[in-house]
Amino acid sequence: MMKIDLEVFEGPLDLLLHLIRKNDVDVFDIPISLILEQYMGYLNLMEELNIDLAGDFLLMASELAHIKSKLLLPDHDEAGEEEEGEDPRAELIRRLIEYQRYKEAAVQLIARPMLGRDVFAAGTTPDPLEEEEAPMEVDLFQLISCFYEMLKKAPKTTVHEVRVERVSVTERIYELMDQLRRQSMVEFRALFAADATRERLIVTFLAMLEMVRLKVLQVTQNRNYGEIYLVPRFEDAGAELIEGNVTLQ
Repeated sequence: MMKIDLEVFEGPLDLLLHLIRKNDVDVFDIPISLILEQYMGYLNLMEELNIDLAGDFLLMASELAHIKSKLLLPDHDEAGEEEEGEDPRAELIRRLIEYQRYKEAAVQLIARPMLGRDVFAAGTTPDPLEEEEAPMEVDLFQLISCFYEMLKKAPKTTVHEVRVERVSVTERIYELMDQLRRQSMVEFRALFAADATRERLIVTFLAMLEMVRLKVLQVTQNRNYGEIYLVPRFEDAGAELIEGNVTLQ
């Protein structure tokens, strides 16, 4: 059975921040019911894709459900009168803000000139072969979100339809290599045929993730939450690099 390690997708706080940005809501006033519903949708999709979920993702789901239940039940004092207490979301909001600041600081640190990378000691010159243009980082949860929207529109195979021969992830990788070899860049959505079955879409998505892991495919975008593009990096050495390194079958 094919498995994908969720390590590359970071953690549950990243997913929550993604959902907050996607819904354009205030981090200080999180609509827990909406976020919980979408959060569980992501977890269900990742389970369908057979992505290994870290325990932290399930713990966060439980925490969101607990916060939702507390918001539905008013606090009361001993006399039974309603009493205003601390917002049940307060601790989660604090962690999200702290984590967001940590990520922003990390981005700024990486952007600073580093000796041997951006700043060179006297008498040394940069190796042009090691220089690479750094694309805008794509939130990988954006990939899942974009794919999820396409998956919802995919035609469902009925019991009366003749089943086509299944294509493995490895086979799909080689198909994608042939498809992308002559292109410098392709839109993410263009990778998925409009009439593809649900199973075919999932195999294509898993193949794409595996190619990203092998660093033979780069994911980029012009602006945050803009159109997502895929940039082939395998060139003529792609087959040799992939051979023996594919973890999905």
